[in-house]
Amino acid sequence: MASLIPDRVKRLWDDWNLRAAVLISLFFQMVLISLATSRKRTGNRIVNAIIWSFYLLADWLAAFAVGLISNGQTNGNPDKFRVNEDLAAFWAPFLLLHLGGPDNITAFSLEDNELWIRHLLGLVIQLVAVAYVFAQSIDNVLSVPIILLFLAGAIKYAERTRALYLGCLGNFKASMLPMPDAGPNYVQLMEEYSSRKAADVPVRIKIENEPERGSQTSGIPDWTTEEEITHLEVVQKGYEFFTTFRGLIVDHMFSFHERNQSRSFFSRRSTDDAFRVMEVELNFMYDSLYTKMAVVHGYIGFVFRFICSVLIVLSFVEFESHRSPEINHFDVTVTYILLCGAVGLDLVALIKVIFSDWTVVVLKNGRVKRIVSAVRDKLSSVRRWSNTISQHNLINFCLNQRWRWLDIAAETVGLKAFLDEMKYKKDFVIQDNLKEFIFRELKGKASKAETNKVAKEIYSARGQRALSDYIRCRSENMSSSEEVDYETMSLSVSEKVDYDESLLLWHIATELCYSTSPVDKNPNREFCKLISDYMLYLLVMRPTMMSAVAGIGQIRFQDTCEEAKKFFSRWKTESRPSISTALDICSKLNICRIAKNTSPARESSSATTRQGDACEKLLHVNTEVKPIDVKGDRSKSVLFDACRLAKELGKLKDDKKRWEIMSKVWVELLSYAASHCRPNAHAQELSKGGELITFVWILMAHFGLGEQFRIEAGHARAKLIVESRDYNQVKAK
Repeated sequence: MASLIPDRVKRLWDDWNLRAAVLISLFFQMVLISLATSRKRTGNRIVNAIIWSFYLLADWLAAFAVGLISNGQTNGNPDKFRVNEDLAAFWAPFLLLHLGGPDNITAFSLEDNELWIRHLLGLVIQLVAVAYVFAQSIDNVLSVPIILLFLAGAIKYAERTRALYLGCLGNFKASMLPMPDAGPNYVQLMEEYSSRKAADVPVRIKIENEPERGSQTSGIPDWTTEEEITHLEVVQKGYEFFTTFRGLIVDHMFSFHERNQSRSFFSRRSTDDAFRVMEVELNFMYDSLYTKMAVVHGYIGFVFRFICSVLIVLSFVEFESHRSPEINHFDVTVTYILLCGAVGLDLVALIKVIFSDWTVVVLKNGRVKRIVSAVRDKLSSVRRWSNTISQHNLINFCLNQRWRWLDIAAETVGLKAFLDEMKYKKDFVIQDNLKEFIFRELKGKASKAETNKVAKEIYSARGQRALSDYIRCRSENMSSSEEVDYETMSLSVSEKVDYDESLLLWHIATELCYSTSPVDKNPNREFCKLISDYMLYLLVMRPTMMSAVAGIGQIRFQDTCEEAKKFFSRWKTESRPSISTALDICSKLNICRIAKNTSPARESSSATTRQGDACEKLLHVNTEVKPIDVKGDRSKSVLFDACRLAKELGKLKDDKKRWEIMSKVWVELLSYAASHCRPNAHAQELSKGGELITFVWILMAHFGLGEQFRIEAGHARAKLIVESRDYNQVKAK
């Protein structure tokens, strides 16, 4: 029967399949060790897709090559098995090394850690397969280097399996469980108390709470000082907080000791130092979940790594002394490439292990610590995360729609989300003033959280605290002439409204105010815009991050977009209002107040931009009647509810105060989402460049704003106090 594949192609495949497989497998390892670390510094989907492809193909190709070697030996036909059998058996342990993978990537995602048992089974199967290959050529002249390399590959693969096991969230949590604690012996105390009472001995129980460890103070931090810390102290403190707070990602419980220690530290830090410490802390968390660092660093890990390196070098030496001159010169070259690649990869991994933050924190000698840290900074990137904030804007999305057929095609093949990010997402480097603003706001909130009850009220706030404070101040100022419907504003962030609805309302209202107001140097205006677009990006393009609070956010977003598209489509068919008319409308709403000294060019630019015109047209719609009273509640669109909110915000006469209030509301919306996001979602984003919301989450935990601190008083020390009868008599009088 004729074959569709020509004989020439078959012969070419038989001649080169194994050689190509082992060389490509080595190439994949080189790519992974070079690029894997970059994924924690970028959220680019293309970069992550490339790393993901190499990560999957590397395992598949190594296992495939082992199968090729085993199949060639079983077949035994020299015409089909073009590589010398002894040499092919020597190549098999190299593939075991490759299956062990580089140190800087063991898992691509958290789900890979959950499948550690599958990798353990793979370890057993591959060890058996390589041992079978070796057994097929037991009289191999390369037996010694094969055994040496086999042991090295087994260690490498076992390290990876162990790292996956430790990175599994269930095992990660189990490793942090404290020793069982039954507390003070209640029965013994009460028995002694009862016996003394029965003997008519005056006795009372005195209760003393557990004191603070290492401190004679009450644990109230100083919120005013800002102490500078060195680079080495940043790394050391980051590691200390990692060892204490790594349980955050598995809903671990913390005591008041950890809360007071972290509050005391971060209350005295500048914004820059605080973020640097958190960067290091999250970097250690990333290493624990996605790399071999937690396995390699330790006495046992260092011993096995040393043994592995020695075995690889010895196998190189043994091959030199045992190789046969009858072996094909090209195959010898391939073998040397594999050996040099194995030595080179192991050397690079060893350098990365030695000159890493993990080594810096365990060194005791200050001079050596500084040297290792300096070399580490030279070899590695200073950035430990992307340091970017992504933006997605609803009005821009509705005004710049793709062709409908392209959306249908993209959704059919599952690429719609990818294309949306490519077209509608924008990334900006996070400026220091935004970090400082968020840090200052959270620090101010934490300073008021003197009890866990107050702390719970603060981290549960979704903007209502900021509005309530403003409304209370305005009510005390009887001279205020603002006719603002504060009830509409307060309702938009109240618990009666779903979080995703509040987010969309404030996002659209912020955009309407931002696009129809003059550009000024007020930083709060830019903060509102950045956080608003960032939160919509999380809601729409990172739904797993917001799944705990999003509710029907996707439905509301779609319905709102559909209504906006319908409105803009109608608007395009009508004649556009003149510039003067648009400015009159905005001036009545007290939103677009352009100063008299503004240049004509600026006026023309602000009035004729497409997005600005769209926002002005939306604000021109009469919204005296609530949209739900006219439309019903089948559609979940909040477009014109947001217009009503924007108009109320526009009635605030003081521009500076208006943007200040709005920025505080956005910080509360951001912090609420951060504290209520599922911890494993934060951990997942560490491998995708990191997110600002994760830093807000960890910062809130350090300030004691969260549900993790459930041990408020610690053990109570109960003492039996035996009193004299004279004392009781005096006390009775």
